[in-house]
Amino acid sequence: MICLLCGNILKEALSFSSLLLLKKAESLACQGCFSLFERIGKDHCPSCFKNGVSSRCQDCQFWSKEGIEVEHRALFIYNQAMKDFFSRYKFEGDFLLRKVFTKILLQELKRYKGYQFVLIPLSPKRLSDRGFNQVEGLIKETGLPYLDILEKREEKASSSKSRSERLETELPFFVKRGIEIPKKVLLIDDIYTTGTTLNRVKSLIEAAGCQKVKTFSIVR
Repeated sequence: MICLLCGNILKEALSFSSLLLLKKAESLACQGCFSLFERIGKDHCPSCFKNGVSSRCQDCQFWSKEGIEVEHRALFIYNQAMKDFFSRYKFEGDFLLRKVFTKILLQELKRYKGYQFVLIPLSPKRLSDRGFNQVEGLIKETGLPYLDILEKREEKASSSKSRSERLETELPFFVKRGIEIPKKVLLIDDIYTTGTTLNRVKSLIEAAGCQKVKTFSIVR
């Protein structure tokens, strides 16, 4: 086995039983590469896990004024190693990299007992251009079930918009017709920046009848 990030041979060989059972929770990144991903520290915003603050951050205060109470959890800081990862995974199409975070996602998502997982979708054109939904790839690799209840209309990429432009844009997401809304949802995306996407979709799902919505991302 080789590290999916640097290409070096992994020192930790898969056990024979793991190979037979095709377990998906084995690490496919070497310790050196994985250590470059910086975990969010103990000092973080209690609402959105923004690193380096000990009280509710300005973003969460903004959302509270908008009538949205943020309940978000994230794992890693968006440092250079993580930027490089997502550049290769999302934009260069290295789909094998979906396996890098499988083990830690399995551990973390077990916290959400009783919650149905819902993933942030891509627009049809973006999905066609990229060939895969990067969030779906990460979660599907864990083997955990998730619901397909959301769709996204075509719009200008949010990464190219300012915060004010994102807030002023009509929400491009909508709940599919004829879908039964679960009582408790964990809404999952890959990256949380200001929370515009996740928190507006959270509000959308709550308005559709969901009693409790929390949000989760790999990166904050």
